[in-house]
Amino acid sequence: MFRKIDDSISVAGQISPADVAEAAKLGFAMIVNNRPDDEQPGQPSSAEMQAAAEAAGLAYRAIPITHAGFSQPQVEAMRAALADATGPVLAFCRSGTRSTFVWALARGAEGDAGDTLAAKAAAAGYDISPIRGFLA
Repeated sequence: MFRKIDDSISVAGQISPADVAEAAKLGFAMIVNNRPDDEQPGQPSSAEMQAAAEAAGLAYRAIPITHAGFSQPQVEAMRAALADATGPVLAFCRSGTRSTFVWALARGAEGDAGDTLAAKAAAAGYDISPIRGFLA
């Protein structure tokens, strides 16, 4: 369910509050929610996910990304979340793709090589070719 990109981050499709407790048991330190509220009927709200994260002793960040795309503030928010994390991060959206994209853009902004980011994403089952042109 959680797809490891590297030792600092894993991504997932929509998780539940119960999955947050499992993430804590697995050693994650922060949950990053890249899904906007009400994107799909029945999905847990950001407030519910934050409460579950706090109950499990995990840091929580909401960085919603709609299907309209990414903006620089979202990439900067992800950079800050990754920098602030005291251990591995679990980021989620509907399928894990937006979380992988914003991670790659954040790491690219930190100077990570595009080829390395693409290889890590591919090993986790994600194709970042739609954003590859934005990575050095």
